[in-house]
Amino acid sequence: MAVTRIADIIVPEIWQPYMIERTKEKSLLWQSGIIEQNPIFDELARGGGNTMNMPFFTDLSGESEVRSDTTPLTPKKIQAKQDISVKHYRGSAWGVNDLAACLAGSDPSDAIATLVADFWNRDFQNCLIATLKGVFASALMASEQVVDISIADGTNAAATNLISSNSTIDAFKLMGDELTAITAIAMHGDIYHELLKQDVIEFEQPSEQGILIQRYKGRTLIVDDKMPKVAGGTSGFVYSTYLFGEGAIAYGEGAPKMPVESDRDVLQGDEYLVNNRDFIMHPRGVKWTGAGTVASTSPTNTELQQAAAYLRVYEKKNVRLLELKTNG
Repeated sequence: MAVTRIADIIVPEIWQPYMIERTKEKSLLWQSGIIEQNPIFDELARGGGNTMNMPFFTDLSGESEVRSDTTPLTPKKIQAKQDISVKHYRGSAWGVNDLAACLAGSDPSDAIATLVADFWNRDFQNCLIATLKGVFASALMASEQVVDISIADGTNAAATNLISSNSTIDAFKLMGDELTAITAIAMHGDIYHELLKQDVIEFEQPSEQGILIQRYKGRTLIVDDKMPKVAGGTSGFVYSTYLFGEGAIAYGEGAPKMPVESDRDVLQGDEYLVNNRDFIMHPRGVKWTGAGTVASTSPTNTELQQAAAYLRVYEKKNVRLLELKTNG
């Protein structure tokens, strides 16, 4: 007897690329240019192992010499260093019972196909935020690429502890003459509404049919309540606002052996759909050291937040990531 199953409705070879494309299409992070994907990163993500080596050359240093017919020039060397990304092995499974599907009166596989891009969009964002928490807690980043004007008693915070033009410019200042490299700002909804009160949000509509674009200080604005909001030491909250440059996050899509699988428990009448993803999502210039605790094949979001797991290897101005911590 022929029975239509989830695997018959969602063909893996079609569904996998569709789901990946939809994830990018719906993600503000990709649309803002913060995340860069290219064939080099994809190739890294398709390699074996838990970490990916990303060697680079440092800039040339020193000064020129005065030429002479008696004294030869002194050769200088260029140094090679290594950035390292961690590879993420993630998966998710969904199950549907025959009876539940009958009672629902609609095909649950259609709902899965519709909603899975949003699921991975949120999941990738959670992974990125966890990574940034660890990155900015690491020694060099915390001391050189974070502006913290928050206080522990957030409920009684003054204007000097809230986001403002001055505090944002102070964050830009950390980039020195490379401040124009910062092209986007990601913030919690509470911070966004504080800026609305200050009437400093700019609205642009490129065309009549175009989506309304919001900017702050000329930078693309990303508003998401997933951005860090943690309890203050004694009261209120401390918010992290992230400032990014284009391509600050390297992304590579791997190729798991079975990207999409389905199975069935005939005794229970349960059908399962499994989605596997291999990828790198790496802050360029801040290498994964492997320090800290990673209990499985790749780090969980909690393990990604370990400060000891990161070390900045690029010069400060070449790491296009900043954090501004405020009470609102």
